[in-house]
Amino acid sequence: RALFAEYAAELADPEQRKLYEEEVAALERERGVEVRFVHPEAGYVLRTSQAGSRRCYLNVCSNPQVGAPQARPEPGGHRWALPYSLAPGREELGRGGRRRLVYDVVFHPAALRLAARSARFRRLLSDTALEAVERHCAVQLDRANATVLRGTKYKGVPQAPVIRTPLPGGPPPPP
Repeated sequence: RALFAEYAAELADPEQRKLYEEEVAALERERGVEVRFVHPEAGYVLRTSQAGSRRCYLNVCSNPQVGAPQARPEPGGHRWALPYSLAPGREELGRGGRRRLVYDVVFHPAALRLAARSARFRRLLSDTALEAVERHCAVQLDRANATVLRGTKYKGVPQAPVIRTPLPGGPPPPP
């Protein structure tokens, strides 16, 4: 138990985590890939269900490494480009030991600022997050009953997904 407690404390230490991320980045650089860790900053949470029965949560988060939102004027309004980063879904334990699915959808901080000022933009951001999870994780979400949880900024334990970019002159990607 003492060794496990020591290991858990080491994992929770921010200095150790930074050292770990630097080592992973150096190893990936040797393989010809640039790695950036995307640490999600809390925004708001959407509660919905998956496949009609299983409760799931979408953390709509922000990080400046994700591309900024861009508007293009069109007749009748604007067309928005909303770049995002999506981490694979994960199962976590909720209250009472019930399992819940959690997805992190990370946008640029400017997108969350716009969503805080405009209900229409918040709906656009939420629809984009729901669509992203459905498309990339091959799941069916209950969009009609998706609601924003008031007073909750993040569900679960934050995990930092990785953005990998091939470096010029690196080895070709595997087939």
